[in-house]
Amino acid sequence: MKVILRIIRIALRHKWRLIGAYAAMAGAVAAYLLLPDLIGDAIDRIYDAFKDGGTSELPTGELFYIAAAIVGLSIVRGVLSFFQTYLGEVLSQLVAFDIRNRFYNHVQHMSFGFHDRHHTGNLMSRAITDVENIRMFINMGLVRMPYFMLLFIIVSVILMWTDWRLGLLSTSFLPFVAYHSVVMRLKMRAIWLSVQEKMAELNTVLQENLTGVRVVKAFAAEEHEEERYSSRNASVAEDMVEAEKLRASNTSFMNFAFLISLALILWFGGWRVVSGDMTPGELAKFVFFMQILSMPVRMTAWMVNAYARATSAGQRLFEILDTESPVQERLDAGEMPRVKGHVRFENVTFSYDDDVPVLRDVNIDAQPGMVIALLGAPGSGKSTVVNLISRFYDVTGGKITIDGIDIRDVSFESLRRNVGFVQQDVFLFTTSMRENIAYGRESASAAEVTQAAKIAQLHDFIEALDQGYETPIGERGSTLSGGQRQRMSIARAVLLDPPVLILDDSTSSVDAGTEELIRQAMISVMQGRTTFVIAHRLSTVHRADLILVMQEGEIVEQGTHQELLAEGGLYRDIYELQLRPQEEVLKDMEAPVIVTAEGDS
Repeated sequence: MKVILRIIRIALRHKWRLIGAYAAMAGAVAAYLLLPDLIGDAIDRIYDAFKDGGTSELPTGELFYIAAAIVGLSIVRGVLSFFQTYLGEVLSQLVAFDIRNRFYNHVQHMSFGFHDRHHTGNLMSRAITDVENIRMFINMGLVRMPYFMLLFIIVSVILMWTDWRLGLLSTSFLPFVAYHSVVMRLKMRAIWLSVQEKMAELNTVLQENLTGVRVVKAFAAEEHEEERYSSRNASVAEDMVEAEKLRASNTSFMNFAFLISLALILWFGGWRVVSGDMTPGELAKFVFFMQILSMPVRMTAWMVNAYARATSAGQRLFEILDTESPVQERLDAGEMPRVKGHVRFENVTFSYDDDVPVLRDVNIDAQPGMVIALLGAPGSGKSTVVNLISRFYDVTGGKITIDGIDIRDVSFESLRRNVGFVQQDVFLFTTSMRENIAYGRESASAAEVTQAAKIAQLHDFIEALDQGYETPIGERGSTLSGGQRQRMSIARAVLLDPPVLILDDSTSSVDAGTEELIRQAMISVMQGRTTFVIAHRLSTVHRADLILVMQEGEIVEQGTHQELLAEGGLYRDIYELQLRPQEEVLKDMEAPVIVTAEGDS
């Protein structure tokens, strides 16, 4: 019930539309409930005219006015029902709009730690399917349920007032219907929760398959993926069929109970008409009122279904909306000015959970303009170090300062204006080349975008395209090579013009020649910037002012290339295994070629 109340509170933000829908509903109910009386009166007048062998004159004038009143009330009811339906749909769409925006904005401001635990497909399912279930509840439940309840209560009172004996018969089935509805609601809530969770799994499989379609085809795994999707699809279908079976059985039970009650009324009421205790018109009115009563009875199954779906959907949505980001911006966070780039790690520790530390007592003192190279085996903590600088995660111990300012004391936006990030996994949006480069600084001029592309050695390639900088990029940059995507990411960071620059394996997808061109172009850009590089190429390591060698979350060695080689420790091992072969290749590439007279080299 708490979930439903939270949904209703969201709807009350648009209370005037809800009030308008209820006002139209009240008018429609009033018009509808006047019709049986008019019809009953018409039947009694016709009956009276023919009661004594047809000697009485048919009151055509009265019947005409009754017919006109019936038509008029039907028109009024139709118009008011239209406004009730229209306002209900508008309200439901506005609530869906609010929840979708709130959900999207909330997820946007969650830290990496949140996204590490929640799969994209699952979040998409909540944002689409679960929001739609809540929208249906607003329209079918919040707006229309009072309509059916009002009909049910007023009609029940009218029936009891008209004839208490027939009234008791007409409502005798209600306790059974109420009990059955409660049981069905509990069963259907559990089933719909299962459906929505399995639908999220299905969306996850679909999202992974479409995103990783090249991997699927490379390994000829189409049949495996089809079986995996089909299995989850079948599970969703089974649960949905079970939910529909429960709803159908609920509807059938209620219709059966109502028809039994109607049969009893026709039998007992017919007997009373024959005995003279009731007129045919009064019995007809009673039957018409019973027909009106059948509508809320039939719709009860739909209401129970909508309630169950909204409860399970709201539970899943509020689970996300109530989750606080592990990284919080302080309420009194200040603005970080443009810094010089003095980055310090002071006894920094970090863990993704409380049991497994990823970093232990890391101390780094990066002076402005220094190039810091991070080396180490996978899982040694290199990426974690640079992710902490931008507060993608928060330290669990110690602190990080930039120019003496604790990064936890400033806003995310001002911090990230000062830290440029070229990530290892380059994500490009399905827009133009220009928009992708200017992402994060949309106000950049065309000249600034072009200059950034030139620095990243991407300008000539873009100019060679038919549409130049307006050329659209395929999904996730599928129309670009790995090296081009890497340079696009570098151009973004250059355009941001940050005092602190982080290159997370930024040249891993380019050849040695392109890497050298990028390095030469960025020499001027890196002047005066503090640059952290996670590098696997000898050229980057050679030119670093400080090399940090990491192992199991600790800095085990630090110094320049020559200093670390002389120590003969872990760096020397890495050099011999990974970097020396690169050095030999570079020497071979740079060696002059001597051609003999015979043409041999």
